[in-house]
Amino acid sequence: MAPTIKVGDTIPEATFTYIAYTPELEAKLACGIPTKLNTNSWKGKKIVLFSVPGAFTPTCHANHLPPYIEKYDEFKAKGVDAIAVVAANDAFVLSGWGRFEGVQDKLLMLSDTDAKWSESMGLSADLSAVGFGTRTARYAMIIDNLVVRYVELEPAKGVTVSGADAVLSKL
Repeated sequence: MAPTIKVGDTIPEATFTYIAYTPELEAKLACGIPTKLNTNSWKGKKIVLFSVPGAFTPTCHANHLPPYIEKYDEFKAKGVDAIAVVAANDAFVLSGWGRFEGVQDKLLMLSDTDAKWSESMGLSADLSAVGFGTRTARYAMIIDNLVVRYVELEPAKGVTVSGADAVLSKL
């Protein structure tokens, strides 16, 4: 399935749930308090957003998220205001995954509940066959002042067009 959103389109408005990083979250029993982030807060900003089918899943955990953390300074040097990862997991799972990976405040770990936002752009995946239900597909976007400047959906398993290096090359 091809994305229905394309370069030049304005992203659909969405409100994500996430847990903002605080040093208190370093305590293993801390959970944090979910809060909301509306995409309208990205007006006038350059956002790199990538999506994973699931926190702690093999490809997402080992190959997709870590390079974004490692190359954080390179993204910032190219004028990126924020890097966000979205997944259909809930905010607590995404926060826990971020803490496990050492994200701290480098990335926004955003919950796209039931993959509704991704689905609205043709960027969801039906993973019912493996017991996951509807999830966010593996994709990446560069959003500048709410307008899509880059969007790529992975054509097969693995990380290529949605990976940190591919996105950096388009900035």
